[in-house]
Amino acid sequence: VQLQASGGGLVQAGDSLRLSCTTSGRSFRDYSMAWFRQAPGKEREFVASISRSQDITNYATFVKGRFSISRDNAKNTAYLQMNSLEPEDTAVYSCAAKDGLPSDYDLVYDFWGQGTLVTVSS
Repeated sequence: VQLQASGGGLVQAGDSLRLSCTTSGRSFRDYSMAWFRQAPGKEREFVASISRSQDITNYATFVKGRFSISRDNAKNTAYLQMNSLEPEDTAVYSCAAKDGLPSDYDLVYDFWGQGTLVTVSS
């Protein structure tokens, strides 16, 4: 399956963005989806994940209720709604897919998109 992340950009602190991850190839419904991010000079970290049927969602603690992950299986797309953005959220955000249950461990994800840059100015 191929993943394409989009929706990043330059915003001010307090603004919102919605990232999209569109997929092609094997059925989108077969995969749990997740978002990870990597800030300059830092390791990649988990942001959020969602199960195939949307009944399980998990979030990193730093999200603090500001972000929401969702998916539209009819559109083969996963989303990350990010509200109340902070300068510390500046990073390249990547989407990932895996069979089975979602995970916050990046190495178990089989497929990755190229990432979209989110820059939050203070």
